[in-house]
Amino acid sequence: MANERYVLLGVATPRARWFREVGQWAQSAAIPAEFVRCVSLAEMRARLASGRPFSAVLIDGQLGGLDRDVVAAAATHGCPVIIIDDRGPDPYRELAPAAVLVPPVTRDSLLDTLGTHAEMVGAAVVQSPTGSVPDASSRRGELVAVLGPGGTGASTAAIALAEGLAHGEHASDGPVLLADLCRSADQAMLHDSRVVVPGVQELVEAHRTGSVPPGVVRDQTFEVAGRGYRLLLGLRRQRHYVTIRPRAFDAALDSLRRTFAVTICDVDPDLEGEAETGSLDVEERHLMTRAAVARASVVFVVGAPGLKGLFSTVRLVGDLLGFGAPVDRIVPVVSRGPRNPRQRAEFSTGFRQLLEANVGDSAARMVNPVHLPERRVDEALRDGVGMPKPLPATLAAAYRAVMERAGPLAEVDAGPRRITPGSLAASADREATRRE
Repeated sequence: MANERYVLLGVATPRARWFREVGQWAQSAAIPAEFVRCVSLAEMRARLASGRPFSAVLIDGQLGGLDRDVVAAAATHGCPVIIIDDRGPDPYRELAPAAVLVPPVTRDSLLDTLGTHAEMVGAAVVQSPTGSVPDASSRRGELVAVLGPGGTGASTAAIALAEGLAHGEHASDGPVLLADLCRSADQAMLHDSRVVVPGVQELVEAHRTGSVPPGVVRDQTFEVAGRGYRLLLGLRRQRHYVTIRPRAFDAALDSLRRTFAVTICDVDPDLEGEAETGSLDVEERHLMTRAAVARASVVFVVGAPGLKGLFSTVRLVGDLLGFGAPVDRIVPVVSRGPRNPRQRAEFSTGFRQLLEANVGDSAARMVNPVHLPERRVDEALRDGVGMPKPLPATLAAAYRAVMERAGPLAEVDAGPRRITPGSLAASADREATRRE
């Protein structure tokens, strides 16, 4: 078609020669393209989200802020990213851009790259995704999420589970990590950590533009003497959650799973996202919890005994089921539960009845609550010794039982799927034709 042309977004550092030349070529019709200049990555994101189809994004490699999330944002809108940098493709292999051009950029090299990786606006031709994709063949360890309403002992239950999987009859076949992914991170205090770095912030920052070898990932964690597992410290201040970017955090979580046989995530009980609240800020606030629960092979929900504890536990389980957690992978845990078997049975019966009233028949597939007896946990944490028996063994046995029954969680690619540039516009044209 005569009106077909490339619609290019460009963002570069000041005085970038290629930026000026591409604009001149487009203006003089030396290339069949429209060049839209952006002054920042934020403007680039806003233009991508405007609904207008773009063929490709041209980004200067020397621009600050170029990371996984920038490339992922463009890929979400079906727009390939072409990086222009005299260092070549090596620094960007983990970002998986469509192409990397080395200056000086000529019209021929630009048109060859666009012809390979981009589509002219209006052309609805099915195109296979391009660019390198991180190798997903290597085995990942299991991930476990532990959460509960405030004050129920979820953080100490996570410690006991990590110790139980690191030692004893139900020990894991490889190294175990306890990762503090709460906004109000308490594991540093509970482990009497005398240092606060490195932690999850440094680990995520290291994954913004590339992958991190397992040895380096392991060095970002601390060995917990006497308990057999390693610890990833959490946020130093609750407000620091704004520094955790989604794609970089996904990459960091994947690196943890490639490094450790079991990663136990101590997370908050908040799962709301943009779909439930209409706020992207809320979803980013709950990013670490949502990412951990979505990938968890087993989810432990720690509640308290009594009427209020029973209600809060059932409500949180309902939130997990609404989020999409498989019902047969959720393990209710009663912290400081009663010793009397009759009282335990009454709690389990009440839990089952309330759950059936909320979620219906799927409650029948839920395992019975695991009761943890009252033990001197505070004294063990204060003295830096192992958790009191039988807490570690009980939680590790519950984990093993779920894994034997349900098996490993199937890997699901949660990343964005590439949309061929022009296909959305073509779909809109077909819809308009149909209505007419």
